[in-house]
Amino acid sequence: MTTAVIEARGLSKTYRSGHRALDSIDLRVEPGRIVGLIGPNGAGKTTALKAILGLTPVTGELQVLGRDPRHERDALMREVCFIADVAVLPKWLRVVNALDFVQGVHPHFDRRRAESFLRTTDVPLRSRVRELSRGMVTQLHLALVLAIDAKLLVLDEPTLGLDLLYRRTFYDTLLNDYFDKDRTIVITTHQVEEVENLLTDVVFINRGRVVLDAPVESLAERYVQLIATPERAAAARALKPFHEREVFGRIALTFEGRDVAELAAYGETRTPSIADLFIARMQGMSS
Repeated sequence: MTTAVIEARGLSKTYRSGHRALDSIDLRVEPGRIVGLIGPNGAGKTTALKAILGLTPVTGELQVLGRDPRHERDALMREVCFIADVAVLPKWLRVVNALDFVQGVHPHFDRRRAESFLRTTDVPLRSRVRELSRGMVTQLHLALVLAIDAKLLVLDEPTLGLDLLYRRTFYDTLLNDYFDKDRTIVITTHQVEEVENLLTDVVFINRGRVVLDAPVESLAERYVQLIATPERAAAARALKPFHEREVFGRIALTFEGRDVAELAAYGETRTPSIADLFIARMQGMSS
């Protein structure tokens, strides 16, 4: 078995208010994977990322790149790159100063590579962040990311508030110019439809608990969505789907562990998208 990039067992976090943000979760992320950590607001996603980065105290077992981030954060961050919402850069900061800063704090930053990427954009080196559009700020973030030779990249809602064009460019550039089998990416986002084709693994988290942890390639064997005609819906419900919704006058039923051939007698079958599966699991838990 390969050494995991992230391995957590019984990871828990309770705030002073009594809110349990993480409720004894187990998580294992292998090298060279792109993992989507997906959950509704308040599910525990950001707390989990903060734990991985050593930014919040937690209980349980936790190893990231073979280190405990609670005690070895300085050493760990030499191998990790983290990007949150692109709005976090100081407005007064000049682009050239951002390069200066990252060069000074990250030992694996290649300034020439960052400058080379920026020359392909409209981002002026002497401009302040407040003078840049959100799309340009995204390009600046990309320049910083692409120039860091990190083993683990953690992205927390990296394209929040951007239009479709810049969101697509961000992910395409990340996948084509950065990712390889030696790097691992963990990403949280509300825009599941835009990243689902990039992901190798999905982790659904809700109310501080992991409710699904699976390789994307295994989902077709595990889950089936049945689009049933109204006259067959009652019979299909007897097979105990864990979620249903109406789609243009037809009933979409989602099953786990059911044979596709068995369900085909009741209507059209397909593998649910990650976005559809996420909604089904979340709403199925609350019903």
